[in-house]
Amino acid sequence: MEKGGGGEVDRPETGDEGPELPTISTQAAVQSALLIVILVVGIYFLLPKLAGFGDAISTVGTANPFWVGVALVCGVLSFVAYIALFRSVVGGHDFPITIREAYEINMAGFAATLIFSAGGAGGVVLTYWALRQGGMGRRDVATRMVAFIALHYIFYPVAIIVFGILLKTGVLSGSTASGLTIVPAAIAGLVMLVGLAVALVPADIERRLKQLAGHRRGGRFLTALAAVPATASAGLRDALRLLSTPGKAGLAFLGAVGFWAANIGVLWASFLALGVPVTFGVVVLGFFIGLTANLIPFVPAGVGAVDAGMIGTFVLFGLPDAGVFAAVLIYRLVAFWLPIPFGVVAFVQLRQTVKGWKTKGLPIDRNPSRDMAASGL
Repeated sequence: MEKGGGGEVDRPETGDEGPELPTISTQAAVQSALLIVILVVGIYFLLPKLAGFGDAISTVGTANPFWVGVALVCGVLSFVAYIALFRSVVGGHDFPITIREAYEINMAGFAATLIFSAGGAGGVVLTYWALRQGGMGRRDVATRMVAFIALHYIFYPVAIIVFGILLKTGVLSGSTASGLTIVPAAIAGLVMLVGLAVALVPADIERRLKQLAGHRRGGRFLTALAAVPATASAGLRDALRLLSTPGKAGLAFLGAVGFWAANIGVLWASFLALGVPVTFGVVVLGFFIGLTANLIPFVPAGVGAVDAGMIGTFVLFGLPDAGVFAAVLIYRLVAFWLPIPFGVVAFVQLRQTVKGWKTKGLPIDRNPSRDMAASGL
């Protein structure tokens, strides 16, 4: 362990170069591509015709260019906010990375959700690889990633709870059906309680279990298993600590809220582009409920699952079927498909950046005030 400007930093052992970047076989790439094509064609071409909703693609052609432009701006802002959150949580005084490096890691991670088959966690895998290559130790990477994910997603259940209650009580206009308001809010509340319980796990649980297990059979397995809640607990506490730190809390808060707000802005602008009437409360709650389909495993980047989840949610909210199909298609084009080429380019650039770290020095060894200024932030 070595002291950094922001506390202890888990440095990799001498000779530990970190993990290798995962590879993907040609067969796996072809299978993923075919699955994506089948899902997209089925949802946006076949399903609307079979259900009598018309052609979603032709409906997109009638979209108002102004609102499509607004959606594009919101899409860019969502990535700006995401990168700001990443730098405030994962970067910092003891791991100073430039804006360009943060951009490459995050955009490459975005593309990696499709490139690598990792149960939808391709972006996490690539980010872990990049941070380890930058000199950060295993435990520190895991803790910071947990903190980042916690701060990123904390507003997810909060929004479902708040907007579910506001819609149910009639404060916001929209559906008051319990299945679309109170039930999701209750589930989100349980998720938050589980997260708080994990945060209360003692920091020294590994040491306690090691002493308890002693030399008994299965003791080593029990100790290793304890590393999971211990790391999760440490990451959640780091997230809470960050929110209470002046200077960093503001950037982290704006990054997390800004990301979700910009994504919702993309979706709302997509509805407005097609003249589909949708209230603020419905678009926010429908967005978060529909996005839970992204949890379905073994679907590359939630392709098809998120689309179907959002379409089904907004149809249940009573929005016109044909308009919902087309609006969700615009949203996915702007928020997901259009950024992928930039992510692929960033992936290539990141590999070159990592090579440069080996000769010019690792991010973890930089002097923040000197090196960051010399590299243009």
